[in-house]
Amino acid sequence: MLPAPDTKRPSCAICMRPLSACICQWIKPISHVVEVVVLQHPLEVANAKGSARLLCLSLPHSRLVTGEEFDRQELQALLTAPLQPQTEAGSPKQAILLYPDTLDDPASRLPTPPALPRTLLRDPSQLRLIVLDGTWRKSRKMLYLNPLLQQLPRLSLRDTPPSHYLIRKAHRPDQLSTLESTCAALMQLEGSVERFQPLLTAFDGFVAQQMAHHQASRASRRPENCQRASGGKKLR
Repeated sequence: MLPAPDTKRPSCAICMRPLSACICQWIKPISHVVEVVVLQHPLEVANAKGSARLLCLSLPHSRLVTGEEFDRQELQALLTAPLQPQTEAGSPKQAILLYPDTLDDPASRLPTPPALPRTLLRDPSQLRLIVLDGTWRKSRKMLYLNPLLQQLPRLSLRDTPPSHYLIRKAHRPDQLSTLESTCAALMQLEGSVERFQPLLTAFDGFVAQQMAHHQASRASRRPENCQRASGGKKLR
């Protein structure tokens, strides 16, 4: 009996996407001093519309970790330990959570997070930004399930521009993609807009690519195309 053929599409070793949908052309390495840890909900891993991997591939001092409820010791290390094992241990970074101060939802019943000391903002190199990658519902659940995250000072975005994330539906006008919100936070913390603009421009290209793939996929499923692919036979 012959083994079943391997039907898995070849993937890019860098962006982990099928070669036909590789996004490596949009990777824009950016110089930044605030470290970034993205905690990605497991249901976001296979989402082609997700921006977290492009973000982390463009930020040298970042790490992408998948999970919903984290082991306490593992999460503590993600908050304070060096991101690179070979890095000499120094003063632990101060982790801050990118999350609104208050929301009109059940998350407001969580303990009040500590205030973000203004003195921390004077030296961005001592900061580590924790970002939750998922829908609002998923990110709220991640916050509920991980008490260590509830204890972090929060950074709320202010004066954010309209999102360019046209491939996912937003429930609120101020909702941004993970990449956009992280760039906005880094701009706010590091006091520089121009440095992160190339990544936001690349993000526009990424969005256009995903929209083109979506339109091509819809076109291929139209009845006339299905009939043509079947040799003119009517499909039932």
